[in-house]
Amino acid sequence: MIHELKRYEATPGNAQALRERFANVTMPIFRRLGINVLHCWQADDERQSFYYLVSFPDEAARQAAWQAFGSDAEWKAAKAASETAGPLLATQTTTLLHPCSFSPAA
Repeated sequence: MIHELKRYEATPGNAQALRERFANVTMPIFRRLGINVLHCWQADDERQSFYYLVSFPDEAARQAAWQAFGSDAEWKAAKAASETAGPLLATQTTTLLHPCSFSPAA
């Protein structure tokens, strides 16, 4: 199992719009494509950012899922429609997480 922790940072003034797009557009597309979101967070000291954790059975599934998302027509249209005044996402980071040998869930 591969877990991927993503951090999205919104462009100035667009944190709420980015969160709304993620909740109302991105999450349903993820579900349709089989991208398993385990949890979403926001940190008190990072008002422009939020985090989410996804899981994939293996690297091939991970790569296929992100390729499908990036080329999805519904996603492309929704992204374009939500960014008529400029991009909502300033930066994103991805951290691949693998269990340690001593992890209780390993």
